[in-house]
Amino acid sequence: MAKQSAPQELAGIAPKLVEITNEVLFADIWERPGLSPRDRSLITVSVLAALYRSEQLPYHLGVALDNGLSVGELSEAITHLAFYAGWPNAMTAITQLKKIAAGERAA
Repeated sequence: MAKQSAPQELAGIAPKLVEITNEVLFADIWERPGLSPRDRSLITVSVLAALYRSEQLPYHLGVALDNGLSVGELSEAITHLAFYAGWPNAMTAITQLKKIAAGERAA
């Protein structure tokens, strides 16, 4: 897994938020041994999609691919959560996955 970090351009306005994001969330929580990075990514993507957090979702879809999830697995997870989190949330998430998948193929 590539090292994650908060967007550094936010440090000028919210240095403490960037610091705790990097030191607590990414350096501690994401590194705990109880779940694999792949599992953490699946949970994170599912929650972001379910809560309609469309600003953070594209980044975490990319991380999920880097952590070993396939486009097919992510698509299946999003399809599954449509029944629990709502169609609009799933359609937004799948549209973002399509864009990221197209970018992965083009790279």
